[in-house]
Amino acid sequence: MKRFLFVTVGLFILMIGFLGLSFGNALTQEGNPIPILISIAKLETSGHDFEMFSSNDNSYRYVSENKSSDVVKKFMSEKGWVFKEQMGSGFVFEKDQKVTTVGTRLFSKNYFLWDVPIEIFY
Repeated sequence: MKRFLFVTVGLFILMIGFLGLSFGNALTQEGNPIPILISIAKLETSGHDFEMFSSNDNSYRYVSENKSSDVVKKFMSEKGWVFKEQMGSGFVFEKDQKVTTVGTRLFSKNYFLWDVPIEIFY
């Protein structure tokens, strides 16, 4: 019984250490990191390009691997929006004389977060 407890505690400590080394300061930059980490785990196991981790009255929030920002452009084009330009970390899209911006930011060296305004779904 003591050996089982020792192994369990050891694995827990290794897991916490792995998360700390993998994400470092990123764990505290967005408040509660648990929804983001769960979405990253889903992203890694599902093979999808992005995963939603939260929403509010103004936007939906997604996480993607930091390979290319093309996932944002593809997502928006599937909703009928046309990419116009990139302004810093924001991507500007246009549809039916309306303009919207999708903001992105780096979460860690391997993942980035992006906020899609809720207005694009209507």
